[in-house]
Amino acid sequence: MIENRCLNDLQMGEVGVITSLMAQGSIKRRLLDIGLVDDTEVQCILNSPSQDPKAFLIRGAVIALRNEDCQNVLIRKDDVNYGLN
Repeated sequence: MIENRCLNDLQMGEVGVITSLMAQGSIKRRLLDIGLVDDTEVQCILNSPSQDPKAFLIRGAVIALRNEDCQNVLIRKDDVNYGLN
């Protein structure tokens, strides 16, 4: 089963695939520039103690994003996760 959700819904070790960006203007440009484009696989690799920001593995780079920015990124989360143990 496939479900759509926001990037900030990913828990540590979960993997999702970007389906769209809801941001506009300079925020959208920033997200695109760091590799958040459609069909890109993203893995949540670290949560801060307060859950904000979170670190994600995106195209081989580790990127930290605030929840405010993550809410603008829609993902598809598949049943299969390639989590870190």
